[in-house]
Amino acid sequence: MQFMEFTKSPLSEVIATFIIVLIVLVLRQIARRIIRKHSNKYDLASERSLYINKFFNFTLTAFLLVALGFIWDFSFKEVFFSFFAVAGVALFASWSMLSNMTASVILFFNFPFKIGSKIKIVDGDNSIIGEVKDITFFTIQIELENKDMVSYPNNVAIQKPIIQLHEETIDA
Repeated sequence: MQFMEFTKSPLSEVIATFIIVLIVLVLRQIARRIIRKHSNKYDLASERSLYINKFFNFTLTAFLLVALGFIWDFSFKEVFFSFFAVAGVALFASWSMLSNMTASVILFFNFPFKIGSKIKIVDGDNSIIGEVKDITFFTIQIELENKDMVSYPNNVAIQKPIIQLHEETIDA
């Protein structure tokens, strides 16, 4: 019975808060280290690492807030009803953004190409060939041979075959 009384005490909530914050901070450092190693190993642009770090920081912060809500016995009823009402409407609008952000993380770790690579995205009649100028959270910026810039959505890019070309291939 003493354990049950301890788990309901403010001291136990403070200890649990300390532990969960510590866990989130450790996970954040582990994620940063993995991202840094991966970026260095494959010589990826530092901006890409920054985007991926922001994504993981946001995810860990959301986890921390939910965990603290449970630890401090925060009533989620009102928040959940309000959240789901707003989220239900906003989800359709933000679905594309979330899928592009997730695709950006996948492209970071799967690295079929990097900034400066010559690529061809095979998309039927809409195939494009050019040099990757930037990879953001939402798009891949590709400069075509005629110097036009194309913004290709990340979520579409991971669904299409991407051929990394060599210099000789483009000139031929």
